[in-house]
Amino acid sequence: MKNKKILVVMGGVSSEREVSLCSGEAVYKALISMGYNAHRFILDEKNACDIAKEEPDLCVLELHGKGGEDGTIQGMLELMNIRYTGSGVASSANCMNKILTKKMLVFGNIPTPEFFVIKKGENIRKFAEEVVSAFGFPVVVKAPCQGSSVGVEIVHDIQELEAAIAHNIDYDGEILIEKFIKGTELTVPVMRDGDEMIALPIVEIVSENKFYDFESKYTTGMSHHIIPARIPDDAAQSIEAYAKKAYAALNCSGVARIDFFVDAENRPYVIEINTIPGMTATSLVPDSAKAAGLSFEELVEKIVLQAM
Repeated sequence: MKNKKILVVMGGVSSEREVSLCSGEAVYKALISMGYNAHRFILDEKNACDIAKEEPDLCVLELHGKGGEDGTIQGMLELMNIRYTGSGVASSANCMNKILTKKMLVFGNIPTPEFFVIKKGENIRKFAEEVVSAFGFPVVVKAPCQGSSVGVEIVHDIQELEAAIAHNIDYDGEILIEKFIKGTELTVPVMRDGDEMIALPIVEIVSENKFYDFESKYTTGMSHHIIPARIPDDAAQSIEAYAKKAYAALNCSGVARIDFFVDAENRPYVIEINTIPGMTATSLVPDSAKAAGLSFEELVEKIVLQAM
C-alpha cells in the first residue's frame, strides 16, 4: 500500500473551502508521517479533470459541501475508474441534501424531527403561518444542501421566520423548517472495519454560542467535546443502534458522522448525516477516535485501507 500513489483532494468550490484545506492538510501530513506516497491536490473550478493526469491509485476526499460531498466529484471519479474514500454517488447526494436525508430516515423508521419544506416562489407568509400552527416556536431554518451550519438559523417569531426563509432560500432554492428539539446535541461516527460496521464513542457537544454554528465548529475554545456523553446507558445503546441503522439506510461507506439531538426524556432524533466529516484540529471524529484508542494517524490509515 505504501507504494501506491495517494492523492489527498482538498479545497473545492463550496463555502467550506478553507475548512476543507485544513482537513486535507492534516490528513496529508498524517499519511506522509506514516511513509505513504501521498500528494496534495488543491481542487478549484478549472482543474478537476487534472486528477486523472496524476494517475492516483486512490483519492482521499477531504472536500466539504457542494462539489465535494454531494456526489459530483464521486461520479467523476467513477467515470475515471479511480478509487476514492467515503460514500458513493447516490449516498453522498442523499446525505448532502438534508431534505432527502430526512425522507430516507422517515422511510427507514428512524426518528428525526418533524419538518416542512418551502420552495422558492411559494408564499412565505402563508407557509410561515402553517409552520407556526404546527410547531410553535422556536423552529430551525436550514438551507438543505449547505454544510458547517451555513444557512442555519434558530428563529423565535414569525417575522424572524419569514426573514430567515427569504435570507437563505437562494442557497438551494428550497428551505427545510424543522421542529426545534430542546436537549443535548450528540454525534456518533460510524465506520466499517472490514465487513463489520462499528460506532465510535458518542460525543456530546457543548457550544459557547446558542447552537453549534460555524464559529463554534472551527474556533478553538468555542465548543467542547465531552466523551463519554452524559446520557444514560440505555439511551447510549439506542443512539448507537440508530446511528448504525441510519448509516445503513443511507448506504454510507468509509467514515460518516451521524448527528443527533436527545430531548429531556432521552428520546433521540437524527438531525443529519455527514459523509465527509471534518478532520481539523477542532473536529469531532478525531476526538471520538482518540477516545476509542485510535490515534489520528491510525484513523486515517483505516480510512485509506478500507477504501482500497
